[in-house]
Amino acid sequence: MKCDMGGAGAVLGAARALLDLKPQGLEVHFITAACENMVSGKATRPSDIHTSAAGITVEVNDTDAEGRLTLADALWYAQERAGAQTVVDVATLTGAAGVALGQDTGALFSNNDDLAAALDLAGRQTGEKLWRMPLNDSLRRKIESPIADIKNYAGRWGGAITAALFLKEFIKEGANWA
Repeated sequence: MKCDMGGAGAVLGAARALLDLKPQGLEVHFITAACENMVSGKATRPSDIHTSAAGITVEVNDTDAEGRLTLADALWYAQERAGAQTVVDVATLTGAAGVALGQDTGALFSNNDDLAAALDLAGRQTGEKLWRMPLNDSLRRKIESPIADIKNYAGRWGGAITAALFLKEFIKEGANWA
């Protein structure tokens, strides 16, 4: 489970760095989707319907894709409660990205070319390798569910893309996201 918290760990590390740097005129919110992940009689089971903080219902068809449920709520929180117009989520999200890119290159999904370019530049300046991945909307059908608004897992093929498309469902119209 330690790998599953890699994104949250990176966010907390960035928070610490900004605390030390104390940049002027910058408002940043650090939100982590931290929760207990223990087996119990109340645990999420395949075929459960989860209602997200955004009110979107999700068919849980894979309990190993549970982190994206909490990340979706964090995306909603960032926009609705913190008022963020630009949201950068840092998450391990899926092993499919690692299969595609290896262990030292991060998959970059974004709905905004300028934001993606800025993150790519920052990555090159700091030695963090990123590779822009497509948000192939033709794969959106793979997260459709007959019993909920969407499902949390779309299968192996295009897994990184469909995971990102799942998260994109929780981004408000007009918000920038990567």
